[in-house]
Amino acid sequence: MKVITAYCNLRADRCLVNGEVVAERDPASEDSWFKQIYKKHALAYPKFYKMDVLSQAGYLASELIKKANPGLVDAYADDEIALIFANATSSAETDRRFKQSYEEAGTPSPSLFVYTLPNIVLGEIAIANKWYGENMFAVLPKFAPGFYLDYGQILSSSGSRALLCGWLEVTATGTDVFLFMVEERETGPAFSHDNLLQLSQAREAAAI
Repeated sequence: MKVITAYCNLRADRCLVNGEVVAERDPASEDSWFKQIYKKHALAYPKFYKMDVLSQAGYLASELIKKANPGLVDAYADDEIALIFANATSSAETDRRFKQSYEEAGTPSPSLFVYTLPNIVLGEIAIANKWYGENMFAVLPKFAPGFYLDYGQILSSSGSRALLCGWLEVTATGTDVFLFMVEERETGPAFSHDNLLQLSQAREAAAI
């Protein structure tokens, strides 16, 4: 049975893993919110500082899921974990910053240009973990459980044994990140429309 074995909700001021708060934003800190999480959990991946905000969010949520799911990396071959992500605004925030770089500075920023596609976050996570499985990033009007269920079934039938899925939206006005791990287990919350919808509602409630 496919079940959800871990999940992470990342909002503008709180980060939760499996429903438990693991970080709260310190408004007095000179560090960005994502850097606060990175330092609090003693992550060690210097490339993090060069990533755009979308990739930083995806990296952080995936690392926190791994911490909540000991043995995950060693449980699968490097091509058995598939990535299925989506959002509504693509890479709009980085696109805006890239446009600003040549409008204000007169020179386009190469470091921003490389992130002007939303699927770059998939590459960052894959490179950090040396995962070579299938991956997909879709742009959808809103969070849609059916998308993950349908596409997850396709990838599972073609050899993927685990799925890292999620909704990854980071803009100048808000942070809305919900990542979850799906594995074949005998117990746990089923990978179903109702359970994903319930987690999605919890994600939205966290914004209040």
